[in-house]
Amino acid sequence: MFGYRVPAPDEAMLISGGKRGSSGDGPFRVVTGHGAFIMPFFRKVRFLTLSMAEAEVSETCVTKQAITLNVRAVIAFKVGNDTESIVNAGQRFLSDQGQMSVLTGRIFAGHLRSIVGSMTVEEIVTERQKLATEVLDGSAEEMAKIGLTIDSLQIQSIDDMKLGYIAAMAAPHNAAIQREAQIAQARADQAAAEAAQESHRRQAEYARQTAVVQAQYKAEVDKAQAEAAQAGPLAEATAQREVIHARTELAQREALLRQQQLVTEVVRPAEAQAEQVRVMARADAEAMEIKAAAAASHNRVALDRLVIEQLPEIVKEAARGLSGAQVTVLNGADGLGEIAAGLVGQGLAILDSVKASLGRPAAAEPAPQDQPAATRTEPAGPGRPAGAIER
Repeated sequence: MFGYRVPAPDEAMLISGGKRGSSGDGPFRVVTGHGAFIMPFFRKVRFLTLSMAEAEVSETCVTKQAITLNVRAVIAFKVGNDTESIVNAGQRFLSDQGQMSVLTGRIFAGHLRSIVGSMTVEEIVTERQKLATEVLDGSAEEMAKIGLTIDSLQIQSIDDMKLGYIAAMAAPHNAAIQREAQIAQARADQAAAEAAQESHRRQAEYARQTAVVQAQYKAEVDKAQAEAAQAGPLAEATAQREVIHARTELAQREALLRQQQLVTEVVRPAEAQAEQVRVMARADAEAMEIKAAAAASHNRVALDRLVIEQLPEIVKEAARGLSGAQVTVLNGADGLGEIAAGLVGQGLAILDSVKASLGRPAAAEPAPQDQPAATRTEPAGPGRPAGAIER
């Protein structure tokens, strides 16, 4: 609409002309946040910015210790939102709003020099927020008079102009920090070394366990392979051992059989022959006794001598008949004993018969025709024992 003006959100519209401001106290009318109808030719409109502005301060200051410092600070400010602040700022900066930053910087530079002069370097360096607060408090009244408000003040840097004071002041702390840093680094290195050693130890332990397990596996595999390789020779050796055992048993049985054959073929006949020899020896002994008895009695010397001389022949004939006989031992030593007993009995019977003959009186002797047949020994035959004597 013609003559209707609206300020921007960050602007204040100042209307001058006609009646005085809306309250009647100011030289112009202030409109913010809404529009107003402006009568042409009778009213004049100007706009004052309400946006944030910035001012930088770089000031050389002398501290309480007479140490020169260069302090740099940044101030964020704006025109106040109230009508009084807008009127005060409009009256001072409406024609040249860029002067607000210049004037603000100068005001803060003066207060900054004043506050730094009352503090030591240590306080300025370690308590920057205190410095900023005191500067804000000292300049708040002056800033309000020109319609400006401070949003923030930041101390950007403090420089001792290459005097080395700040560096010297920081040296002990720097040394302590470096010492702590070295200690921390040493501890970190120690922890890293311990961790590395622990890692190496665990790796070595794992390698050892792995080697042990591998050795066990290899031993089992080698054992299985050895058993498999020895299975054939072991089986062959077992078979050979069984064969040898069987051959040994067979040899023992053959030896036993041969022993029995030797007993039957050699020992038994030798024992029979020995028994024969013993019988003959006994007969000879008996003959000697008879000879001795005949010599002692001086009776029938001729007859006794004849009988005695014939007795060995009788026994010899009996032995000859026994030696020519085929003796078969059926029941071992018992059978052989029976044969020997039979021979002895026959010999004794012959001897007793001869003694009986010798004991008869001469008158009782039978006639020649009545004499018994010649005594002879028959060989063994069916139904007749070996060495039987027939009268």
